[in-house]
Amino acid sequence: MAQNLKKVEALTERLTRVMTTREGHQPALDAPNQQLFAKAAQSYWAEAMTNPARLMEHQMGYWTKSVTHFVEAQQALAAGGTAPVEDETTSDKRFANPLWQTHPYFNFIKQQYLINAEALRQAVEDAQDMDPAEKKRLVYFSQQIIAMMSPTNFLATNPDVLERAVETEGESLVKGLENLIADLEANNGELVVKLADDSAFELGRNIATTPGKVVFRNRMFELIQYTPSTDEVHKTPLLIFPPWINKFYILDLKAQNSLVKWLVDQGHTLFVVSWVNPDASYAQIGMEDYVEEGYLAAIEEVKAITEEKRINVVGYCIAGTTLALTLSLLKKRGDNSIKSATFFTALTDFSDQGEFQPFLTDDFIDGIEAETADKGILPSVVMARTFSFLRSNDLVYGPAVRSYMMGETPPAFDLLYWNGDGANLPGHMAMQYLRGLCQRNELAEGGYKLLGEQLTLDDIDVSLCAIACETDHIAPWKDCYRGVQQMGSSDKTFIMAQSGHIAGIVNPPSRNKYGHYVNGDLEKDFAAWREAAKFHEGSWWPRWGKWLGKRSAKMIPARFPGDNGRETLTDAPGTYVARRASN
Repeated sequence: MAQNLKKVEALTERLTRVMTTREGHQPALDAPNQQLFAKAAQSYWAEAMTNPARLMEHQMGYWTKSVTHFVEAQQALAAGGTAPVEDETTSDKRFANPLWQTHPYFNFIKQQYLINAEALRQAVEDAQDMDPAEKKRLVYFSQQIIAMMSPTNFLATNPDVLERAVETEGESLVKGLENLIADLEANNGELVVKLADDSAFELGRNIATTPGKVVFRNRMFELIQYTPSTDEVHKTPLLIFPPWINKFYILDLKAQNSLVKWLVDQGHTLFVVSWVNPDASYAQIGMEDYVEEGYLAAIEEVKAITEEKRINVVGYCIAGTTLALTLSLLKKRGDNSIKSATFFTALTDFSDQGEFQPFLTDDFIDGIEAETADKGILPSVVMARTFSFLRSNDLVYGPAVRSYMMGETPPAFDLLYWNGDGANLPGHMAMQYLRGLCQRNELAEGGYKLLGEQLTLDDIDVSLCAIACETDHIAPWKDCYRGVQQMGSSDKTFIMAQSGHIAGIVNPPSRNKYGHYVNGDLEKDFAAWREAAKFHEGSWWPRWGKWLGKRSAKMIPARFPGDNGRETLTDAPGTYVARRASN
């Protein structure tokens, strides 16, 4: 114990140092402005004036439950018993420890927390006279308050943490403090909970291991050409554009679930773009730079390397959104370099902003604009935190309790390692995307002006396939579907995969875990499409593979990186992917 106390003194000095030197960020990124809560209060009291009986009923119900719960607990204690009062609360994995059920203290706290949580939800529901968008934000942020105030998040009211502290004579708490300070130091004083053990992975050794070479590099990206694994390959090459908000190796985590390896094994000459992780020197880089120096440059390089006039392309998430812009631009310019395009979970119609709606209002976007003006970039920590709080119990509070209060080392999980290896966004590009595409929905409503052209979804007339995911909270499938409907192509295929934004895409056939839905009629709305869609067991990869194969021409002798004496720069996965956002 004495040794642990000495450690605490040293750790306190480190904590003080990191917090006094932290860069900080715009306060507007931490919470909505006070107008939201003022509107909620006004609506609540307006409802109280017009329908007092209803609100009084809810208030009396809360008071009755709370007082009754307290009296029952007191009676059980006075009787000398150790059993808690009757517990009819629903199951919740946060309260898995048996003491939440059997110990009167912990059981009382749990039940009262759930009573309080339900009362707050009811109060929000009672605020009737609000704009639907504002009401949606109120629901979201009130739920964040509920999640934050869970008794599992506090030392004195978490039996798991207390038991571990007793078992280790306080060492778990010291280790937890070490973990907390290490995370703060790694992110310049910003608190981002580390989800995976960084030391367990090394790029090119046990993650992102598919063989290949970097065959081109400019200030925006490195182009990787993968080494063929078949004697023959399809004549038409395939180029993948991953999102630049993350690293490309989500598609090449390990051999068993690597889409990159699977495509190479299917006989495709595969190229993948690895985007640069921008710093403040990229502040003025815009969407036009990503299109010209990214998409168009990569397309021309693949054509030159393979000596093909037309290629197939894939865009994932935000890279799919920008691929739509690029396809429209190529149409305007009369360039038919693209034979087919595939979109992975890509939004092109933002009329319904889904779960991101709370973060796409002016107060938050104004805060982001001020942040990018100050730093030149939108730091990855801001985006990581936003994504995490969409699933706060699983991605924030649960991991924080295990790491900071129980002193556990994060798991060696490749997906979570990738999730923590984020990328910054150039300030100018971030604001173009948030203002023009997300807030004003210009691409789907009138056209997005870029590089002297008015770009529209109707311009996209290449053969296309879109894969969306059933439970995707980042790019909801119905919104992806609506964007595809507006594209001008007469050859469209839409597939809805089971699961979410990542697991729905990274779903190898060998796993046989998630199925997919197909319906060739894209004329009806998403609900009608879903009702008539046919379910198929297993991964969508083979179905897409057949679709892609039909658009990839005949088989020819395999192409290797460096053929015809062309220079190769370094081995895959390259150098850009190794740049950490905190560097």
